[in-house]
Amino acid sequence: MAKAPKTAYVCNQCGAEYARWMGQCKACLEWNTISEVRLVSAKQESHSHRLSGYAGETSGKVKVLSEIDLQDVPRFTSGFLELDRVLGGGVVPGSAILIGGHPGAGKSTLLLQVMCGLSNSISTLYVTGEESLQQVAMRAHRLGLPTEKLKLLSETSVEHICNIADQEKPQLIVIDSIQVMHLADIQSSPGSVSQVRECASFLTRYAKTHQVAIIMVGHVTKDGTLAGPKVLEHCIDCSILLEGEADSRYRTLRSQKNRFGAVNELGVFAMTEQGLREVKNPSAIFLSRSSEQTSGSSVMVIWEGTRPLLVEIQALVDHSMLANPRRVAVGLEQNRLSLLLAVLHRHGGLQMSAQDVFVNVVGGVKVTETSADLALLLALVSSFKNRPLPDDLVVFGEVGLAGEIRPVPSGQERMSEAAKHGFRRAIVPAGNAPKKVITGMEVFPVKKLSDALEILSGM
Repeated sequence: MAKAPKTAYVCNQCGAEYARWMGQCKACLEWNTISEVRLVSAKQESHSHRLSGYAGETSGKVKVLSEIDLQDVPRFTSGFLELDRVLGGGVVPGSAILIGGHPGAGKSTLLLQVMCGLSNSISTLYVTGEESLQQVAMRAHRLGLPTEKLKLLSETSVEHICNIADQEKPQLIVIDSIQVMHLADIQSSPGSVSQVRECASFLTRYAKTHQVAIIMVGHVTKDGTLAGPKVLEHCIDCSILLEGEADSRYRTLRSQKNRFGAVNELGVFAMTEQGLREVKNPSAIFLSRSSEQTSGSSVMVIWEGTRPLLVEIQALVDHSMLANPRRVAVGLEQNRLSLLLAVLHRHGGLQMSAQDVFVNVVGGVKVTETSADLALLLALVSSFKNRPLPDDLVVFGEVGLAGEIRPVPSGQERMSEAAKHGFRRAIVPAGNAPKKVITGMEVFPVKKLSDALEILSGM
């Protein structure tokens, strides 16, 4: 008599496991999200790997750390310099990459452009589980892409995809998307926590053992996080997110995890009729300022990954008719704005408790580093006093609770980038004062917020 398969009960929302079915998950408190899944034994899993030819390369031998070959892993370009920058210099063979984004952001378009461009030099395989082959071909024709050598497969079974890959031996595989893939041994429906987790783990293991780079497309939730279990981001090597507002033609590609490069690296693309196009000079987009001088606008230099980026920040201070004045920050942290307003009152002598304060970072950029503190405060002062800042002034620096201006990393590179874009004056922390003269730029190092306000009053 055959033994009954072992089962477990897993929450589709958070991945919590239980020994028996329950109506409500104790971890995330959601109702009717627990479903039954069948567990695969180690013996069955090993047998499945031998059938597909996946065992042998990773199972095995203990090595001393000093015996490991330290040769650089050869990378190959994706055809897009901005994408290569986010990936850390190119695509690493044997890596598993996850790209997420909202519907319509351009994930499939970008990957189709990459695959069509690389198909002339390497073997590629584009696997679509959400579209038919005709739909993919129509999009490629509309974008004017070369289609002679790109291989397409419409399939949702991970086992079948890996068997086809064994025959075709591609160097790069795109899975669009991981949420529609399924394994035969998992009883839950595609898109569930268990299916997404096991499919991603299966594909990652295949990539490592066969030295094939696999790019998986992932959906995102309403709050912008990747859908599925958190273990999905742990098992892959690189997680990148394609972001963009619905009314904007620009898209930003940001790395959230990268085992082969810098985290928070940023790439900028523009959506056109011929697909996504690289933006070689992102600072020029975010600095498209009006020719007429207006108060409440300042330019700061933020650091994104491995390069500086010039961004305009706008502030509006207006008399409030409410008992509790509003504090609205777009692109900046709300609590940081409240903190800086308190510092401005205590150490700058300007009180805005009766004013509404609105702050916006131009271009939809999200600023998380503290180097924007000083630029934000000077923009608030400019709007409050209705006095425009000079067009050729750039500002950066962290502001402490005692009113001190703290230095930020890569100060020399930030000032050099600003000088390339025609800025002739800079207010920077004293700790970032340049050791050598920057041609064409006058630098004002400051130690306290009061020093910066004094310099600003004399301009």
